[in-house]
Amino acid sequence: MQYMLLIYSSLEAAPAEGTPAQSAISAAYFAFSQKALEAGVMQAGAPLQGVDTATTVRVRSGERVITDGPFAETKEHLLGYYLLDCADLDEANAWAAQIPTATYGSIEVRPVLTIPGM
Repeated sequence: MQYMLLIYSSLEAAPAEGTPAQSAISAAYFAFSQKALEAGVMQAGAPLQGVDTATTVRVRSGERVITDGPFAETKEHLLGYYLLDCADLDEANAWAAQIPTATYGSIEVRPVLTIPGM
């Protein structure tokens, strides 16, 4: 079964750009990705650009409404994702606990809904 692991953190909690701590997190992400690839569970994954590049699209009364920024004002923002193929939720949660941002942010684990014929 596929699970989407959504990575959230506040900008204040993340290590500052160009610092040794940020370099360590980057190295830890590379190691995690390699481990997931070698285990054969990683289907996809990518970091996202900053929330300042986001737009939210809604259709109201047949009209498209585009708003700059993410959907909701929150302290934590969606930073990226991994799509993993795991035997069950326990395995997906075990992988999520190894994502470096879990030490200062949060990882949401959600099963991907399988739609027959798609």
